[in-house]
Amino acid sequence: MAGVWRWWRNPLRRRTDLFESWVALLAALFIAVGAPAAVLTVASLVQDSLAQTVRAQNEHRHLVPATVVRLLKQPPVDPDPETSSARDARHRVVAAWTAPDGSVNTRPVGAPRAVTPGDRFRIWIDDHGRPVNRPMDESAAASHAALAGVGAGALTAGLVEGARRLAVWRILHRRYAEWDRAWERAGQDWGRTGTGS
Repeated sequence: MAGVWRWWRNPLRRRTDLFESWVALLAALFIAVGAPAAVLTVASLVQDSLAQTVRAQNEHRHLVPATVVRLLKQPPVDPDPETSSARDARHRVVAAWTAPDGSVNTRPVGAPRAVTPGDRFRIWIDDHGRPVNRPMDESAAASHAALAGVGAGALTAGLVEGARRLAVWRILHRRYAEWDRAWERAGQDWGRTGTGS
């Protein structure tokens, strides 16, 4: 705000100076109002969407007991930490479980601990009896929504700042062009003794 008032009645003020001050003021207002609005809007929309996902997953995913039928040969551990994953830490077994429709499924799955044939552990399955990841919980959904909101706010502030910088660059370009025209009007011999200037 001080930048705008500084140029308001200054006799040395150029139009570009005043315009640059107004651009800075408007950018600050857009960031102060737009970024929080973007945070709240996006976080709310993502939260609503993820809440539906949480409800759907809780409705269609079931935690059931599985019985180890036989152990599977463990794949060699990948020495590269960039490519190894959580699956390397799980014990691969063939297990049997009963699906929600009553059918018995036997498939390879990852056991959460070292097991032997006949041991029981619990796995998550979908309505068709296929193994799935555990359902998303509400705290994870809230975290994702908050991160999406913060990202939207940062993006909004970045876009406004980028637009401000582009406008200032154009203003400076125009200002320098005006100075060049003024120097051309003054002539090459401006200020030299005996040239009549």
